[in-house]
Parts: sequence; structure tokens; C-alpha cells
Amino acid sequence: MSRRRRIYEGKAKILYEGPEPGTLVQHFKDDATAFNRKKHAQIEGKGVLNNRICEFIFQHLNAIGVPTHFIRRLNMREQLIREVEIVPLEVVVRNVAAGSLAKRLGMEEGTQLPRSIIEFYYKSDELDDPLVSEEHITAFGWATPQEIDDIMALALRVNDFLTGLFLGCNIRLVDFKLEFGRQFEGEMMRIVVADEISPDSCRLWDMESGEKLDKDRFRRDMGGLVEAYQEVARRLGVLSGSEQQSPPRGPVLVQ
Repeated sequence: MSRRRRIYEGKAKILYEGPEPGTLVQHFKDDATAFNRKKHAQIEGKGVLNNRICEFIFQHLNAIGVPTHFIRRLNMREQLIREVEIVPLEVVVRNVAAGSLAKRLGMEEGTQLPRSIIEFYYKSDELDDPLVSEEHITAFGWATPQEIDDIMALALRVNDFLTGLFLGCNIRLVDFKLEFGRQFEGEMMRIVVADEISPDSCRLWDMESGEKLDKDRFRRDMGGLVEAYQEVARRLGVLSGSEQQSPPRGPVLVQ
């Protein structure tokens, strides 16, 4: 196999040069990180599960007219995606008080919010991804007012879709993180959903028990992360029976 040119490596994924101009290969690693890499482990099988779940969600988003960078899954760990210029923002959609919002506002986790809230965070590991306002975004040129409008409209459409999708699986969509990119086609540019949507980027709670089925299991040392991701994949109908029966290995701490 010919050696591929690595374009970028992040906390949970590697981007390689794609087979055609304007494409990239997105590889899902088994690395689990929290608190901007302050906590780091390798959990065998996590990348495979995230790849399959992300494929399922992005296929459905494309089908309902929400533009994404996803083209197709290549193998158990990799996707073919369109090359985009990433907007340097993490966009968080919150439906239920949890995590930093609950801590910041002194709210009890699990409190239903009066409406969905969109928050923007500047993508910077060195600064711990600070919360920013639309004023910051436009003043520093991270996105234009029109791009912000497009991002917010797409974020709410994704929220509507995911809320219904997970509700059908008896899962409560608490909140989730999105990233967006600028896709250029000649003189035209459009904003598309990029990066990934998986249990790494969503808070997912069982509707009846409240059991956490997401990366909070790693953040909070609860254990059972791969089993939780497998349960999400099982409820979505993503994994076959033989794949579900593969015993996961425990986390391996990385210095």
C-alpha cells in the first residue's frame, strides 16, 4: 500500500490526502481525550464505532438536504470526505442543562431548557476553546454575519433531525458539538457540516434510566465507554450481531 500524505492530525482523527482533487480521507483513531488532552487514553474499538455512527448520521443528513462534507465510508475506520476550509468555531447546541452550562449558570443537570440554545466557542486548545459571542466572531473575522446565520440555521436543522432520530431509539439528546466548513465550487461557496457527529461529540442519555451513553463515561471515570457506544450503534441499527459481540478491550492510559 502506498504511503499517504498526512494533512492534519487532531485529537481523535487523522486527515490524509484523498484519491481525487478536493477530497480527503478521514481516519478515526481509538484515542479518547478530555479537557483538551489533559486526560488521554486509547480505547480499542472506539474509532470503528464512531466511524460507523458518523457515517449513518451524515448519510441521513445528506438525504434530507443538510449539506455535509461526507461522501462515503471507505472501510471500518475511514471515510472519504470533501476538502473544506474549517470555520474556527465549535458550535454547541444545548437542549438540556449539562456539563459546562450547568456549572456556569448553577443549574441542576438534566433541567430541560426553555428552548434550544446555540453557543460558539473559539477553536484553540491553548486557550481551552473559550466561549465567544457573535460580536467576537465578526470583529475578528472568523465568520461573516451571513455565515453565522447559515451556521445557526443548519445547527437547528441538525438538532431537529438528531432529536427525532435519538428519540426513536429511546435516547435523550442533551447537547452536541458541530463544526462547519466552507466548501468552494468555482466561484461559489457554501457552509457545510464537517468533522463528525458521534457519541464523542454528543451527550446522549437513556430516556428511562438516564444512563450516559457518550464520552462523559470517559470524562467522569465511569468506565464502559465502548459498551455505551455499542449500545448507541445497536439502537441505530448500525452494527450487525457479530460486530456487537466483539469483546472490547479496556482503556490504555497514554502519557
